[in-house]
Amino acid sequence: MSNPHESGYATPGNATQKSVTYAGYLRVDDLLKLQVPRSSPAEHDEMLFIVIHQVYELWFKCLLHELDKVCDDLRRGNLHGAMTTFKRGRTIMKTLVGQLDILETMTPMEFSSFRDRLESASGFQSAQFRELEFLLGYKRPEYLNYFEAGSSGAVALARRLRSPSVWDAFLDFLAKRGHPIPCAALERNPEAATEPDEQVQEILFKLYKAETELSLLFELMVDFDEGLQEWRYRHVKMVERTIGFKPGTGGSSGAEFLRRTLFRSVFPDLWAIRHRL
Repeated sequence: MSNPHESGYATPGNATQKSVTYAGYLRVDDLLKLQVPRSSPAEHDEMLFIVIHQVYELWFKCLLHELDKVCDDLRRGNLHGAMTTFKRGRTIMKTLVGQLDILETMTPMEFSSFRDRLESASGFQSAQFRELEFLLGYKRPEYLNYFEAGSSGAVALARRLRSPSVWDAFLDFLAKRGHPIPCAALERNPEAATEPDEQVQEILFKLYKAETELSLLFELMVDFDEGLQEWRYRHVKMVERTIGFKPGTGGSSGAEFLRRTLFRSVFPDLWAIRHRL
């Protein structure tokens, strides 16, 4: 067996300069410095609020990472890879929903005790969540106006706006497998939001009947879409439960604004044919 000092790996009581520790690899010290309540003296529940939303941002980062892989898998014709990653994404969505259970342990009065410290800060301003919507084809160019020009969020969102969506990669994947996807669907403006297409729906309906592997992919995509809608619904109810019909801190109409996005699917053509299956 090699000498642990020569290998660069630490053994208990024999840490070396080259060893990688749990705290070092995860940068735990840096991470734990990021939770800074603004209330003074600090309100107890503000820490929970900060941690929950920072964790959301980490999961959003992970979802973007996974859905970028889905696009790459589809472009390379890797059906199994895309299916596996969609399944992981759906599991992450379940975790996002579960976190709302924790947030709902905070009463309206407990939230009100520090809400004014948020000033104009709002979840509406989450650039990563807007990126996620754009990547999934729910593109609204006007949302760029809510981010400071030249900021990292604005730059990332503009790139997502110009880039093909997951649905675009999916249609390209089907076309490369020899399925007659209309040219208009393949060549559409990537900055436009995904809209239902009856010609595409006919092709998907036939594939559901003819190709088992593809039907499994379709079901995973519907499952992910349903998970996103579930999260939106639970988020709206959490906001209503916490602040009622007060306006949002970022200037939006609060729960009323969020309610407008409910039950909007990101893969509408897969939903449109459900009654025919």
